[in-house]
Amino acid sequence: MNPANPPTGQSTPEIEDIQNKQYNSTVIELRMAHDHLMIIRVKPDEAVPAFSGGQYTTLGLGSWEPRVDGGPLAELPKPKLIRRAYSISCPMLDSQGELLSNDEIDYLEFYITLVLRPDSNDPPLTPRLFCLRVGDRLHLGKKPVGTYTLKPVQANDNVIFAATGTGEAPHNSMSIELLKRGHTGQIVSITCVRYKGDLGYLDQQAQIQKRYPNYHYAAFTTREPENIDQNHPHYIGKQYLQDKIQPEKFQELFGWTPHPKQTHVFLCGNPSMIGLPEKDENGQLFFPEPNGMVELLTERGYQLSTAKAPGNIHFEKYW
Repeated sequence: MNPANPPTGQSTPEIEDIQNKQYNSTVIELRMAHDHLMIIRVKPDEAVPAFSGGQYTTLGLGSWEPRVDGGPLAELPKPKLIRRAYSISCPMLDSQGELLSNDEIDYLEFYITLVLRPDSNDPPLTPRLFCLRVGDRLHLGKKPVGTYTLKPVQANDNVIFAATGTGEAPHNSMSIELLKRGHTGQIVSITCVRYKGDLGYLDQQAQIQKRYPNYHYAAFTTREPENIDQNHPHYIGKQYLQDKIQPEKFQELFGWTPHPKQTHVFLCGNPSMIGLPEKDENGQLFFPEPNGMVELLTERGYQLSTAKAPGNIHFEKYW
């Protein structure tokens, strides 16, 4: 047996060194939306540092840790800490149904999808994260970072959050941050998932929407029977955010039409949904097919935000 991958319960000096130096937090709660989707709360040994909604940090586990699928571990020369970046989510509501922001809790919450791929020289992390139980130890990055925040948003600006899958995580933090500070502009959070069961925060979203007239949430699916079976009595076809951002459809859904002079749009998740411009062999920019949100929005006067040229389209790619 490779010493980097000892049987469960067996340790080596190299493993103990990584655990002692890098395992700095504890799992305090796990909620499984289903077998491939979880919400995990992690409490660091030290105080949670201040951070802004939308930022991210890293989680990590050793290469020797077991996989949830029982798959074979990578044959590495020596044990290593596998780290990946994850946007920080938010509980959204406390046990009494009141708004609960990240600056009021002593843990960090993450919204994670299981990605099953074989171990290699760059082993995947999520098959190991999904083996965790309450009380288990793991690595947590010491300082959340990132520029995908509400910094450019003014109190009366309208804000649209558009996400696919677990890309909703930073938007949960950002939405609560806006509501807690009394945001007066409209807030819309839209999410596209494969199945309704992939909506891990649906209950919280429904409660918040009922309480705050300027907050609207809508979720759309692509693989439910009504999305793919044309004989289904309620057939609607596959639903994509690119269709929902069209002015007429947006007005129908939310009762107002966004205007680029007073609206910020935040995009997080699948790069195909975001649709950033690419360069051809001559260095000329072009938009990929099918149309992504960035192309549709820039056609209506929105500007992609970059480090050199701040705009009102902000993005965070998930792969």
